Amino acid sequence: MEVVAALNQQPLLLYVFLLLFGLTVGSFLNVVIYRIPAMIEREEQAYCSALLADTEPEALDTFNLATPGSRCPHCGHQIRAWENIPVLSYLLLRGRCSNCDARISIRYPLIEACCGALTVLLGVKFGGLSAELGLALVFTWSLLALTMIDIDTMLLPDAITLPLLWLGLLVNLFGLFAPLQDAVIGAMAGYGVLWAVFWAFKIFTGKEGMGYGDFKLLAALGAWLGWQALPMIILLSSFVGAVLGILVMLLQKRGKDVPIPFGPYLAIAGWIALVWGNDMMAWYWATFTTAPAG
Repeated sequence: MEVVAALNQQPLLLYVFLLLFGLTVGSFLNVVIYRIPAMIEREEQAYCSALLADTEPEALDTFNLATPGSRCPHCGHQIRAWENIPVLSYLLLRGRCSNCDARISIRYPLIEACCGALTVLLGVKFGGLSAELGLALVFTWSLLALTMIDIDTMLLPDAITLPLLWLGLLVNLFGLFAPLQDAVIGAMAGYGVLWAVFWAFKIFTGKEGMGYGDFKLLAALGAWLGWQALPMIILLSSFVGAVLGILVMLLQKRGKDVPIPFGPYLAIAGWIALVWGNDMMAWYWATFTTAPAG
């Protein structure tokens, strides 16, 4: 506790600490983003193979978030400690593997830098180290991982969305971000609204407009922020989705029938609602609901 108090009294040291911590978490998120979909795929393939052969699934080699160690996907080179320093190692290696000289994707340091920046921003927003800041960081890091996984695979894994939902309800037992009753209603309404939209769209068009992972993600956002935040999240995600969707179609020359993941837009909107939601609502009510003079 003395260390926390000392850091809170020294803003520069606090923000340096948060930046370094955020960069480190960002490095771990790169592992999460790559391995969770791979783990799901391995398990599904083993299950399907066993089902077709009418046998028990074979035991798979250990593959999780910790094992095996990180390797170059091109030559299998074991990543050494000095090659795994967030952002800095990428710069020192000039974006290439030290063994085979294959190019390392720029997305790895970008995710690390983004995670570091968001961590510092939340430190400023919440005024220093606190339980609220710690939980807001878990919320943010989870949304960042879900965003990248959905972009890569069009999936929002239950391994992240469901714990995020339950954690939101647990957190709001103490009313940290919303009263418990609002959180429970938010979780139910978040799932139910998109479920209804999904089935209405499917009945009228014969197509599936979104996945069940989107329902669970909005339910998680409702559990964290309460049902009052859902209209804002839905409006923001629709606006961000429309703008970015059009840009993606123009830049990548995609057709309008090419599926675009909706999870990233929900995640962005949910994060905005966490950080600036109250300010935005206060501005709205002050601007549009003030009774006219006279």
